[in-house]
Parts: sequence; structure tokens; C-alpha cells
Amino acid sequence: MKTLTLTTAALALLATGVMAQDLRIALQSDADILDPDQSRTFVGRIVYASMCDKLVDITPDLEIIPQLATAWTVAEDGMSIDMTVREGVVFHDGTAFNAQAVADNIERSQTLEESRRKSELSSISSVEVTGDYTLTLNLKAPDATVMAQLADRAGMMISPAAAAEKGADFGLAPVCSGPFSFSERVAQDRIVLTKFADYWNADQINFDSVTFLPIPDTTVRLANLQSGDIHMLERLAPTDLAQAEADAGITVVSAVSLGYQGVTFNVGNGEKSDTPWGNDKRLRQAFSYAMDREAINQVVFEGAYAPGNQSFPPTSPWYNAEFPIEARDVEKAKALLAEAGFPDGIDLTVQVPNTTIPLQLMQVVQAMAAEAGIRVEIVSKEFATLLSDQSAGDYQASQIGWSGRVDPDGNIHQFVTTDGGINDSGFSHPAVDEALNAARSQADTAARKAQYDAARAILIDEAPLVYLYHQSWITAMDAKLTGYTPYPDGMIRLEGVSLSE
Repeated sequence: MKTLTLTTAALALLATGVMAQDLRIALQSDADILDPDQSRTFVGRIVYASMCDKLVDITPDLEIIPQLATAWTVAEDGMSIDMTVREGVVFHDGTAFNAQAVADNIERSQTLEESRRKSELSSISSVEVTGDYTLTLNLKAPDATVMAQLADRAGMMISPAAAAEKGADFGLAPVCSGPFSFSERVAQDRIVLTKFADYWNADQINFDSVTFLPIPDTTVRLANLQSGDIHMLERLAPTDLAQAEADAGITVVSAVSLGYQGVTFNVGNGEKSDTPWGNDKRLRQAFSYAMDREAINQVVFEGAYAPGNQSFPPTSPWYNAEFPIEARDVEKAKALLAEAGFPDGIDLTVQVPNTTIPLQLMQVVQAMAAEAGIRVEIVSKEFATLLSDQSAGDYQASQIGWSGRVDPDGNIHQFVTTDGGINDSGFSHPAVDEALNAARSQADTAARKAQYDAARAILIDEAPLVYLYHQSWITAMDAKLTGYTPYPDGMIRLEGVSLSE
């Protein structure tokens, strides 16, 4: 079991006779690099919620609201957005936040070689600074997704001075403008943030520090919560839900996720894509037909999640009802394998995060696939390593998911368009590119959905990603914590949260 240590800030306050209030949050895995332009882990976004303010945020009902931007107006022709940003904000290094800082951040996101935000902000042609706290985003074409992109990593504001000084190494000691500043990080052990006294909304922050602790084992996470070693854990396992709810010292809250989980196949990302699995869609279709998605939900998740076969859940208005979740069909899977030249079955290597739930999921997937003749080898990896290998194309298939975004574009465009920022599959199809790029320029919901439907028809057939389920974010916390609200994006927002003694 993880041994917890007091932070430097806590020790300093103890020396003066004042007890620091350190909030301890257990994460399912360790974050990757703490640079909003380079990172991609879900847990990294949880850390950012305490460290890096964005231009805009969301409500629990998914309404986009001000954060560092206080007002914005989209031009009638959709070709520009006028924006006013908050005055009196400073970065953790003491430098001022203003309109020029926004321009510098967007330029970095678009031009940094290592940036994963390029495709998210590709529609912005230029940023015109019109005043100390006003600016205009000029667009190449109307883009209905821009404000939603700015509600996530693409909208997180980092210190331009620190970014210029550190370059691609910025994430080793990040400098943002959120309620807590970076203090220290020990890989696979802890990330410690300290309250930023000059935060513009400091009156809403009630903790002296926040310590994030990667604890992959779900049983250990819950045991730490029950013993009082942590105050909160994200992603309580559905199998632990009854135990947590029966404990009077624990409060459990949840919100339905915007994202998905599934298996991504390497179909065009480097040399390892040149395999039967990468070259023949019939094998990927067979894998999908071998899956019983409802059984996965019941066996692995106690029925707490929702089966899925698309990047949007069946309850979403963006879901394509023409392709309902298919029933398991082992005989069809076998026929597709035979048609592809593998009547005696075929091997498949799937990398999976080394945490409890993904491993349980893949054991069930492995058993289902075996009945169709697909012999799955499970390779367990630390999550940041898995992502690195996936990005580099050093994999055959990968059990991976996405936490979801407010705008539908965020769940699909960057994963399947040619050169998309997180297109680790290496999938490329001109008609998919055309449909998803067109969807960005449509303001009308029906017109946008028609484009997503057109792309989905191709993606169902090609199956570079085989979707399995949509999860709920289940958070368990010390009953003495008050003021916490769960959000569909799964982020932990600490404004107004407090801990009674």
C-alpha cells in the first residue's frame, strides 16, 4: 500500500505552528508530461483542473461559461470571434495574463513541433490583439467547435515567458495561472501543487496544497480512502461501489461520461501496421462481432456502464441510429476470419494499461475473442508508456479510451482524420476527412449530424477503432468533504470545496 508523505508546504506550516490542509486525491494512473500542448492523459487533465485555468469552462449541464475569457462574440459570417479576457490575472511566475498572452499560447499550440493541439486549433488563421484585454480570433472558415476546444487543453493558458525559456521541457516545471502552482513531482508516486496566493478567484479555494497520488489498484485506492490516507479517489470501480456506499464515512457521486472505451488498431502508423490486422478490415470486423458488449457491461462493470459501438453513446443526439449496437455473432466472426484467409484462427497482441479495470476488461475480451478463433495476447504496460508506444506506432492493438468532449468534434476528428493530433491508428480516408472537416464548419445541428453520419458509415466498415462501452465517472470521497460537484467531463474542480475537521 502506498505510504503518504507530507508536502514541503505542509512541513513549513507545521514549523510555524499552523497546520496545513492538504487535499490528497488518488488517481488511477500517473499523468504524462504536464504540458497542455503535449499531454494526452485523462489524469493529466485532472491535475490541470487545479493548476491551469482555461479561457472558458463548462457547467455540469455542458454550457460553456467564462473563465479567463469574460465575453466573446462570433461574427455573423462565422469568420471571426471577438474576445475579452479577464483583468488582474497573473501567471504563477508573476508575469501578467493579457490578450497578448492568449495570442502567444495559441501560436505555441499551433507551431510547437511536439504539440497535439494543432488539429484542434487548425481553423484559426491568426490572432489579432486589439487591446490589452481584447483580441480577435480570425478563422479560415466558420468553425462551430472553437469555443469547445478552448474549454479544454487547447484553451489552457501557460506563461509565455516560461514557455519560451523551457520549450519542449515546459512540462517538467509547468507555469500556469490556476488556483494551485506546481511544487514537485516524483514519477509514479506523487504530484504536489501549492495554493497560489495571487489567484484571481482565491477566495473560493480552501486548501493549502493538493497532492495527487497514482494508485493503479482499485482495491488499494478504496482501502486508502477508508483508512483516511486519502480524501478522494477518481473512478471508483463498479465492483467496489456497494462497499463504498455502505461506508458511512464515504460519499459517492457520479456523472455520465462524454467519452468511450474500446480497442484501437494500428492500420497505418509505422512498420507495425503492416500486419493482417492493419491491412484487412475483415479481421477487425470479426473482432467486433466476437464481442458481447452487454455481457462486458454486466460482468466487468456490474451493469453500471453503457454498451457502445460508436464514439458517441446511444443516448447522444450525435449517435448514428442506422448502426445500432450489433449482437454478438461468433459464427459471422469465424466466417470473416476464413474469408480473410485465417480459417484456423489468428493471433492478436493487445497492449493494455496495468490497472485493475482495463486488465479485467481485456481478460473478458480475450475469452470472447478466443471463441471466434482470435488468440489475444495481453501486454500490460504503465499508462504513460502505453501512450508513448501507441503514438510511436509501436503496437498492434491497444485498449484505450477517451474521456469525451463537450462538442462532438472532440470525440472523433483528431482520432480518424489524416494527420489528426491523436490519430495513433494511422487511419486515413479522404471521405472521412471531408465529412469531419465539413462538420466543423456547420452551425446547423442537423447539417453537422449528417456529416458525422456519413463518416460513421465508413468507420463502422473500416473499424480502425472498435468501441466497447461508455463509462460513468464514479467519485468516492471522505464524507467530511463538502461542496464538490461531479461533471460529465470527469474533472475534479475544487472551487468551493472544503474539508471539515
